[in-house]
Amino acid sequence: MTTRAGGYVVAIDNGSQSTKVLIVDGGGIVHASARVPLRPYASPSPGRWEHPDDDLWDSVVSAVRDALDTFDGDPTEIRGVGLCTIRFCRAVLRQDGSLAQPIMSWMDERLPRAYERECDDAVYVTTSSGYLGHRLTGERRDAAGNYQGMWPIDTARWTWSADAAEYARTGMDPQMLFELVAPGEPLGRVTAAAAHRTGLPAGIPVIATSNDKAVEALGAGLREEGDALLSLGTYVATMTVGDRPLGPDADVWTNFGAEPGTYLYESNGVRRGMWTVSWFRELLSSSGHGMTEEELNLGAAEVPIGARGIVAALDWLAPPDEPWRRGALVGFDGTQGAFHIYRAILEALAIETASSDDRARRVLGRRRGGLVVTGGGSSSSLMLQILASVYRVPVRTPLVRDAAGMGAAICAAVGVGMHATWDGAVDAMVHVGDRVDVDPDMVRAYEDVSQTYATVIPRIRRLFSETD
Repeated sequence: MTTRAGGYVVAIDNGSQSTKVLIVDGGGIVHASARVPLRPYASPSPGRWEHPDDDLWDSVVSAVRDALDTFDGDPTEIRGVGLCTIRFCRAVLRQDGSLAQPIMSWMDERLPRAYERECDDAVYVTTSSGYLGHRLTGERRDAAGNYQGMWPIDTARWTWSADAAEYARTGMDPQMLFELVAPGEPLGRVTAAAAHRTGLPAGIPVIATSNDKAVEALGAGLREEGDALLSLGTYVATMTVGDRPLGPDADVWTNFGAEPGTYLYESNGVRRGMWTVSWFRELLSSSGHGMTEEELNLGAAEVPIGARGIVAALDWLAPPDEPWRRGALVGFDGTQGAFHIYRAILEALAIETASSDDRARRVLGRRRGGLVVTGGGSSSSLMLQILASVYRVPVRTPLVRDAAGMGAAICAAVGVGMHATWDGAVDAMVHVGDRVDVDPDMVRAYEDVSQTYATVIPRIRRLFSETD
């Protein structure tokens, strides 16, 4: 088989609902892929959300094996692995690197607080990428770009803080933490034990990436500061590229990028965004009216803009600083059905995130030039049309929908020398998929719908705050 840029890389994208694996060549061509769903979160008490047992590692093992089983290239030409995991998770390990307690999901109420020891045999505290990297390599190294939130991290220097007060604030001692490495740098090499479990060639390097959102932006080809990336995942927010960390601001915050020394500026987002879409689909299925996502999109496309007055408040998971928020659907008059509700959820995602992006762009002093859309919802032509109309700019998607997987592949390709530069890797490996232009008539219609949301949503939230 002919390959580009000398061989292949394996990209591991461990998300909040599944682990996806791609085997990619230097031209961004996917030669094999696999997806293994994660088990439902465990919630041993209110506010605690955990990955059961060793679910993350088990899913990585299964997904890598499944991808390799369908790979028709030469496994000896696999040159490295790019590892990407979801941000804001916390793993607590024993001395031997095994889990001392279940990995905490990004939704867990403990994560915004300082670490408190819960297990007598807890020795190390790391992220999910630190844990999975250790399982693959046996080393205690982690991606510096995956440390956001309650960690003693120096964001400007991409390294652990030199300020003792930061360790006191976060409840972590330096000896509890893994060594940090930049994107494109090696975490270690696949051990014989990990090779036996996964089927990966022993001895190939495992390359650090960054946090999942940054890696997704890289794999989607987000390069211009006028463009915004909208990631349609469990958490939905827009990002735009930056070159330095910004100070704290209510409407934009700084995230690490997926290239050394780069940053992303991120708007406020919708928690459990596309999760709400899945929730509604499963609700229909449990009531005996199951439909595929394609059927729901086709039906919702026939519904008028504005869903005949239904407004969705997408607060299915309240933020920590406003725990009284609740999700709501209002505006029923007896003429609407399942397709109206589904369209209302999609419209709410577009309107809420566009409003947050507008506020972020005012802070940054930037005009919006285009919108890059990734995630499962990017396969919906209806959603792309709604987004182009609400954001008022052309929309495009990457050809490979698993943009985080492609971003992990790019990090690996740079790390093992398949591409000499980050720009060269992105140019060679990222290709445009769908494009949707702006329809002026739909823009005008959604201006009215957006005004309705601006009036109704604050009233819904005020109602819940007064009854809490």
